[in-house]
Amino acid sequence: MQILGEERKDKRKYAEYWKFKKRSKASAKLAPGLILLVFLAIGIGAGLFCPLQSASATAPKPAEQLVNPTGGNGTPADLNDPVAVGTFIDEVMSTQMDQFHLPGAVISIVKDGKVLYAKGYGHANRETGAPVDPKTSLFRIASTTKLFTWTAVMQLVEQGKIDLDTDVNTYLKTVKIPDTYPQPITMRHLLTHTAGFEEGGVGYQITTDPRKLPVSISATLAKHMPARVRPPGEMIAYSNYGAALAGLIVEEVSGIPYDEYIQKHIFEPLDMKYATVQEPVPASLEPYKVLGYAFENGSFVTKPLTFEGGFRPAGSGSVSALDMARFMIAHLQDGRYEDKRILKPETARLMHSPAFRFDERLPAMDLGFYEQRFNGLRAICHGGSDPLFNTEMYLVPDKQLGIFVSYSGGQGSEAAEGLANAFFDQYFPAPVVNLPPLPANFAETGQKYAGTYEFTRRNFSKIDKFFSFGSQINVSVSDKGLAIGEGDEQLLFTPIGPDLFQQVGGLHQLGFRTDASGKVTHLFLDFFPYMPLERAPLFDQAYFWIAVLGIAAVLFISVFIWLAFRWRVVNAMARPQKWAVWLSAATAGLALATCVMTFGVVMSMDMLDRLSRISPTLILFLLMPIILVGLTAATLLSALMAWKNKYWTVFKRVHYTLVAFSAVAVSLFYFHWNLIGWQFG
Repeated sequence: MQILGEERKDKRKYAEYWKFKKRSKASAKLAPGLILLVFLAIGIGAGLFCPLQSASATAPKPAEQLVNPTGGNGTPADLNDPVAVGTFIDEVMSTQMDQFHLPGAVISIVKDGKVLYAKGYGHANRETGAPVDPKTSLFRIASTTKLFTWTAVMQLVEQGKIDLDTDVNTYLKTVKIPDTYPQPITMRHLLTHTAGFEEGGVGYQITTDPRKLPVSISATLAKHMPARVRPPGEMIAYSNYGAALAGLIVEEVSGIPYDEYIQKHIFEPLDMKYATVQEPVPASLEPYKVLGYAFENGSFVTKPLTFEGGFRPAGSGSVSALDMARFMIAHLQDGRYEDKRILKPETARLMHSPAFRFDERLPAMDLGFYEQRFNGLRAICHGGSDPLFNTEMYLVPDKQLGIFVSYSGGQGSEAAEGLANAFFDQYFPAPVVNLPPLPANFAETGQKYAGTYEFTRRNFSKIDKFFSFGSQINVSVSDKGLAIGEGDEQLLFTPIGPDLFQQVGGLHQLGFRTDASGKVTHLFLDFFPYMPLERAPLFDQAYFWIAVLGIAAVLFISVFIWLAFRWRVVNAMARPQKWAVWLSAATAGLALATCVMTFGVVMSMDMLDRLSRISPTLILFLLMPIILVGLTAATLLSALMAWKNKYWTVFKRVHYTLVAFSAVAVSLFYFHWNLIGWQFG
């Protein structure tokens, strides 16, 4: 292990590197945006496959021949020089600390069964001045915890206590999964995120109150069971519930509480003394936990840590970088660390092998790990994020190389991607190659891929559905190829094989899948291997509803404009007509107010607040769509009476009817997005 204390001061080279990455790799922004469900036409929270009429009839370019966006000379730096590695990592990390407003960070790199480099940056506790220590500082690793759960599952598989292809209900004692489809969910489906669960979490996914802990895994999963929305084995849809369910199976099959099982069968054999999945961390480890911070108004502000509660098999881990180094070495050495073994070699190799493929040419889902490519190298990975921490772990079995990096606060997801790209560009640069020319008829043949796609990981049946509004990717055809995004954020892709596209000036690939008729159904992004997308129907498309709400808003506003100029005329009307006018105004006013509240209050809810509790504000807000539906029904009835009794002029009756239909359209919006009533999970 080499721990370097002196940091290089010349950071200009890496400052330029990050600027380049920000320009040329819009995915660094796309990925976090999708998960956070932002309003982007990205955008980033599926494949279509008919043969593409490409000018090139050759097979897709192999991964080793992808374009190197850094324009490197193909000469790798020496990865066997720990001092030079430390100097390089220091330059990258030190630059990131400032650029991404990171209060603390840690990294460990292993190579050939040993720790090559480990170091902490910034503070674990800014108030006391405690620095980050790679040996003892406990970083929250969020979903990276799933690797402990998956490893535990595979231990029970090799013991013959779990079969990968048996109905999980066989092993569950306190929770039973409904038989929504003829095909049962198996452990293989849970490991590959192909069980077919919808995603959920509003009001119950996390908590910031340690007094609510501990929480039973089985009770939590029984209370918050998501719907099964697609047959198992059909498509990847990343699922925290599925991982927690696997943890419950570990608990019930082994007869040992989940926390204790992980401690006894993974942490203790690997001598991981600064690691726990318990929440809050045990008293003995309390002094070593890293605090979470947010960067607000130019300074760091301490924020409460989040807890997974009953979902802890999906994300409760707190681990030091050097303890994660032991875990990485064990996986890279087929389950062995020094003289201890946590998996048999054949089990580890099975776990690290492709188990579900969207397309043979693209990264796969292994058993628990997902694959990524870095300059042609296959890596098996897992990351994790919560509101305060971002973690990534990359293993490259062919090079016996592992990287663990974790950040507290700031833009950790962008920092992690930047670190990985910088590292692989430095030590495993990709050769520069020329892409095939865009087919002359691509403007025509490429149209089948154009459209709006939404993530398979989303909610269907609860209020959670609305928080995926706008989390879609729009694919269009340009004179340079397929385009995602707009302006400086736009990514361009050119065809390199049937339904396969290569990023122009970059390393990313897109894959599409088609149905039997040749219609494109799914989209796969190689930089988001666990988050494929499927073509969005019209009623799921944000642009459609924005247009509907926009037109309705114009008509609603016209009601008040007309009232402002016809006030005296209204007062002189007969009572039924007057009441009809005021009903129209009340409906229009409530519809406008509800829309403003929806996007100004509900959609803008802080993620922590949204996932940890059902706020009184949200409960009260949900009264508004119910009242709106009632007023809409009354307005429709009033419109019928207006035509029957010939109120006003024909023009005014048409206008009144259009306002009523607009209220119907807005009510349908709230119905479609599960905002009528209190549909909590």
